[in-house]
Amino acid sequence: MLSVKNLTTYFHTRNGIVRAVDDISFDVSNGETLGIVGESGSGKSVACLSLLGLVPSPPGRIENGRAMFDGIDLFKCSSKDIRRIRGNRISIIFQDPITSLNPYLTIGVQLTEPLLAHQNISAKQARIKAIDLLYEVGFQDAKKFMNHYPHVLSGGMSQRVVIAMALITGPELLIADEPTTALDVTIQAQILDLIKSMQKTRNMAVIFITHDLGVIAGIADRVIVMYAGKLMESGKTHDIFYNPAHPYTRALMDSIPASCKPGSKLYAIPGMPPDLLQPISGCSFAPRCKDAEDKCFCTSCRIKEISSDHYSACLKIQNMI
Repeated sequence: MLSVKNLTTYFHTRNGIVRAVDDISFDVSNGETLGIVGESGSGKSVACLSLLGLVPSPPGRIENGRAMFDGIDLFKCSSKDIRRIRGNRISIIFQDPITSLNPYLTIGVQLTEPLLAHQNISAKQARIKAIDLLYEVGFQDAKKFMNHYPHVLSGGMSQRVVIAMALITGPELLIADEPTTALDVTIQAQILDLIKSMQKTRNMAVIFITHDLGVIAGIADRVIVMYAGKLMESGKTHDIFYNPAHPYTRALMDSIPASCKPGSKLYAIPGMPPDLLQPISGCSFAPRCKDAEDKCFCTSCRIKEISSDHYSACLKIQNMI
């Protein structure tokens, strides 16, 4: 369904060029869930915003790459053509549900807007469809909430409304950008179950962005790991979790609280991510890697296949094969 090759997105600022996404490639198939994980600032969200033409320009600019969606290169679409796809065939759930909703418009107006903009449908038909979808995402009194404003909703309810807005046009691809970050554990589980249920009934592909590996383990078919704008590792979820082939992936695994023995100190990756304003020679993770060798600091390493459908950008691992 979606094939992204050599995506490169930079931000041209007064202080220099921020290399937010640097030459990444990935594919998404029909009905598949692709998980994108990494620390904050690794380029996960910028990569997906680039696909929909939502990177602010200036200062953002897509420097290179192509994104083929059902035979259409999203990066070569006119603004008119991308608007026909965005919110219709490809939808996105943003990180913060509260700021994703307009406080001046009722829930009903915001829910029906995508239908009225993208489909040949009357306002009455759009309202009926919106009410049905609110019931589907867990609202018991959907008709009443259609006339409410966002400030009356809790965090979980707001997230359900945002999910309904993203799904109301029946998209072929859903981008979920950390949709459970601001929610408690119980509501998180409900939202994840809701997304999986919607995906199954609609045969929809999902790109799920998060820094929570526990969430990815239960929802993704394949995973890509990003760090400092680059791909560190990609592969099937089972391979990533049970046979990680990059020191950064292993460090993320060790940082999961559940992986620590009772009474032991929680593990934290030492150091800080690199300054993306500065060119990086060698592996971007080398200064924080306990297994780094001298060559890791001066030799750049492109991601390569190390086994069937399993890719790593670790120079040490590649030399062992």
